[in-house]
Amino acid sequence: MPARNRRLPRHRAWPLTVTDIHECLGPDLARATDLQFLTGHDSGTIVLGAAWVAPCPRNHGRGIHPDSVGFRTDVHPVDAAERATVRAVLRAQALPQLREWITQAIAADETWRLAPHQHYWRLTDGRLTHRDED
Repeated sequence: MPARNRRLPRHRAWPLTVTDIHECLGPDLARATDLQFLTGHDSGTIVLGAAWVAPCPRNHGRGIHPDSVGFRTDVHPVDAAERATVRAVLRAQALPQLREWITQAIAADETWRLAPHQHYWRLTDGRLTHRDED
């Protein structure tokens, strides 16, 4: 992404590219409704987030638009000096785990699909961890 379109301070960078995500998800990309490169506040140790947006009503019986139902992926910015290292870890570990999480979600029962779910990957001291945070 060109620097003028980045909307990030010079000392911050996204560890993944759109191409990385496309290569990871392959045919499952059709199920993704939203891919965002976050620009807001520091996410702490979170480097990648995924969410299932369920077709459940949110506000007093109102449902959500069918086009919004699906998977959302958020790439969190990291320190620019650590970008290459973080990218290597995410490509080797997190992206295959993301694809597996999506594959399991697609095969999940109706009860799982009717509720929203979030999954985060955190990088602390070079160690990647991930978990559901429903």
